Amino acid sequence: MQPRVLIFRNELLWASETFILAQAGALKSFVPVYAGLLPVELSLQLPSKPVLLSSSSARLGHIRRKVYWQYPIAPIFHARLRSAQVQLIHAHFAFGGATALPVAKLLNVPLVVTLHGYDVTLGDDAMERRAEGRIFQRRREELWERASIFFCISKFIRDQALARGYPEAKLRLHYTGTDLSLFQPSRSERDPNLILFVGRLVEKKGCSYLLDAIAILKRKNPAVRLVMIGDGYLGQSLRERVNAERLPCEFLGNQPAHIVRDWMCRAQVFCAPSVHASNGDSEGLGMVFIEAQAVGTPVVSFEHGGIGEVVLDKVTGLLAPERDTIMLAAYLERLLSDRSLWAEFSRQGIENAKNRFDIVTQTARLEDLYSAAIAEFKPA
Repeated sequence: MQPRVLIFRNELLWASETFILAQAGALKSFVPVYAGLLPVELSLQLPSKPVLLSSSSARLGHIRRKVYWQYPIAPIFHARLRSAQVQLIHAHFAFGGATALPVAKLLNVPLVVTLHGYDVTLGDDAMERRAEGRIFQRRREELWERASIFFCISKFIRDQALARGYPEAKLRLHYTGTDLSLFQPSRSERDPNLILFVGRLVEKKGCSYLLDAIAILKRKNPAVRLVMIGDGYLGQSLRERVNAERLPCEFLGNQPAHIVRDWMCRAQVFCAPSVHASNGDSEGLGMVFIEAQAVGTPVVSFEHGGIGEVVLDKVTGLLAPERDTIMLAAYLERLLSDRSLWAEFSRQGIENAKNRFDIVTQTARLEDLYSAAIAEFKPA
């Protein structure tokens, strides 16, 4: 019988977290079992019924979660976790790792944790303002001692983790990878004036800088247009600005992966100019940059966080200095107008995604690390 791995996330599963679902779905040697504290509204559809502390995403569920963080006693939840008969727990985000720590001790199995971004880049004040951040701070040293591996999605995140005090010997650089059977080049006709953004409408994603660049660009190219896929707390203010300034921008909200892929194949350029947010949140890597390159769409962004590890500047895209909207607009204009450069970046992007970020290859490596963690684990 194949070994089973518990895929643990405090909240299952935000629409923007398709990378967790894709990675678990690519497992070949392990059977994934999903678990967490509570569901979220408009969550991703899971392939199997998850083990949940609470089935409610309403106020009662949030109260139950807060109590569990303080006092991890939940006989029914724990009995269901035991019955899953897993050999390993893979928690996502440091906060999920801190929550899963008592579970790993209860089940007496190894724990591995993926560090994704904000969980290691948030400032101390921002960490203290989050309930899960406070729980992490309380259990941090025990987590560092008990966890077998901390997977870092980029070199940038690994450096951030080291600076935060994570044990260097337990840090492993591991790119998650993209499903290249879904995100692959298409022969569909592209809109030569279309720029695409995909991501949450939050400060870190740099949406306001992108609108600044569009305002500059439309004076030179009246036909340019921007499509934004995603949602977030800045959505209303961004829409109001677009309407007030009559910017050529359309908001599509959250969309499933196949719709995102179709828009990526139609766009001439992909642009998600992430920045260092005021609370410290930074871009760990950005799976959408891999997806865009995989379908042959060149990328324009800022040189920020882990973006430079996936977007090869002047090879698969163009990276402007962070918050330099004039340069961002100039780079967008260049890739909209220079067909030969666009074709070369498109070709190189496809190769980059294939050679470095194929989810099949990356997940096979992950399973080897799973097996090593199980083999080296010493049960209590």
